[in-house]
Amino acid sequence: ADNLSDALKKLKITTTDSTADSLEGCLDCLLQALAQTNMETSEKIQKSGVLQVFASLLTPQSSCTAKVANIIAEVARNEFMRNPCVDAGLIPPLVQLLNCKDQEILLQTGRALGNICYDSHEGRNAVDHAGGAHIVVDHIRSLCSKTDPASEKLLTVFCGMLMNYSNENDTLQSQLINMGVIPTLVKLLGIHCQNAALTEMCLVAFGNLAELESSKEQFAYTNIAEELVKLFKKQTEHDKKEMIFEVLAPLAENDVIKLQLVEAGLVECLLEVVQKTVDSDKEEDVAELKTASDLMVLLLLGDESMQKLFEGGKGSVFQRVLSWIPSNSHQLQLAGALAIANFARNDGNCIHMVDNGIVQKLMDLLDRHVEDGNVTVQHAALSALRNLAIPVVNKAKMLSAGVAEAVLKFLRSEMPPVQFKLLGTLRMLIDAQAEAAEQLGKNVKLVERLVEWCEAKDHAGVMGESNRLLSALIRHSKSKDVIRTIVQSGGIKHLVTMATSEHVIMQNEALVALALIAALELVTAEKDLENAQLVQILHRLLSDDRSAPEIKYNSMVLICALIGSEPLQKEVQSMAFLEVVSKLRSHENKTVAQQASLTEQRLAVES
Repeated sequence: ADNLSDALKKLKITTTDSTADSLEGCLDCLLQALAQTNMETSEKIQKSGVLQVFASLLTPQSSCTAKVANIIAEVARNEFMRNPCVDAGLIPPLVQLLNCKDQEILLQTGRALGNICYDSHEGRNAVDHAGGAHIVVDHIRSLCSKTDPASEKLLTVFCGMLMNYSNENDTLQSQLINMGVIPTLVKLLGIHCQNAALTEMCLVAFGNLAELESSKEQFAYTNIAEELVKLFKKQTEHDKKEMIFEVLAPLAENDVIKLQLVEAGLVECLLEVVQKTVDSDKEEDVAELKTASDLMVLLLLGDESMQKLFEGGKGSVFQRVLSWIPSNSHQLQLAGALAIANFARNDGNCIHMVDNGIVQKLMDLLDRHVEDGNVTVQHAALSALRNLAIPVVNKAKMLSAGVAEAVLKFLRSEMPPVQFKLLGTLRMLIDAQAEAAEQLGKNVKLVERLVEWCEAKDHAGVMGESNRLLSALIRHSKSKDVIRTIVQSGGIKHLVTMATSEHVIMQNEALVALALIAALELVTAEKDLENAQLVQILHRLLSDDRSAPEIKYNSMVLICALIGSEPLQKEVQSMAFLEVVSKLRSHENKTVAQQASLTEQRLAVES
């Protein structure tokens, strides 16, 4: 301790006028003390005011420069020392040293700057201001192809410095991307894949940069996919695989890179991971299984990568993913169902899958999750069924396979995501299927649940889908029994509210359903239509210049139907509809103009 105090005193008085030897001795003493008790020694260094002295010692000519930079690197390992290093003016001289040729000075300077930047806003700003990143990127570029140990050590330090400099800082990450660091780092990874420390630094740097959208475009122009897959195949340790996964996941969000990863053979690697880990209870295997199967699903989100793996339904990958659905692992069931939902993104794939028995597999999976089931699996399986039900030719096949009954088992669910998918699946299934729509529309339990969900103000998606299904039951069945069931369950007011939706498609669906109610069961629904103030709403829709032509058209059709009810006719007469309708005779849309003439005639006859 006494030696340290002496050394600090000497350093304060000597800077320029001392011999190099006495200076070296003092610096050695500091490095020794830091090696033993870094934190305490750093505190003493800070209190002594020696940091300011260091600024003048950081010159390329001095023989002590590397040691001074080493001391700064050591003290900056402590969080409380980083700002004092910046305040002592150490950053500009350190950045200047990056221009020298001496490898030891470069190594220690890189360490010092990297440590000062670690989690320090002030440190990063100072390095940015002094232009340090640019010089380091140039160094990495020129050293990139050298594989001697000294160069690789320097590259590792410089990559680490850039990582600390830009970590979780979008502005600085963008700056590095604009400097073209990505192609350089990818090249580095390819050349130095045998060097574990350097590879690790590259991966962490990629993980940092890959979150930014602008980086993905640059990555797509490199052979990153090939390099990462090559590296992944070599790994045996969980931690190393995890590091590569952390880079793959954000990169795989880009469709171009998805396809590159598929072509580079990532899928085969992922399937191998799944096979090795599926029966294990070890925590790291469970984590690896989840990451690999999630990544597999992500790759299928790209249209080209998905179609490549589907291979007309004959692809080995598609077949393997199918085998996940009956698995006992919830994670694989989930990934399998999500993968099917992703494969089911065009009619051709959907038709092929339904013809090859996928529906039964999904229904069996749902059956395993009816009582206290896994919500994410329920949601995924319903998503897959909903997508499969989109092509017209699949609807009748799926209905006769019992999909509607399987889905209705989840009516009791209190989970909004499950409710949302359940509603969407039923709505897809009954599209233009009159018999099924009638059967479901007479199901009192279903209709009552829909009416209840139409009031789910906290869940706009569930509320919207419930309204749309109510309307669809009427539109596709055109059944008096269905209308009566909906009236008795209190559904009319929701259809009237739906006519005021901000979405034209929903407004239209509501108006068509209401027109069918008025045409088929006006007397039954009369009271509810009156209480819901339908006539006032129609007046508003017709008066509003912003209403779409189809909304105006269907509103007039509905008015003509409502006149058949005495109380509703009185309301129509009291609201000066003639005036609004006669204006619409000159509407630019011919269909609207024609309907306006017809409506005007009807209103004139009735008045």
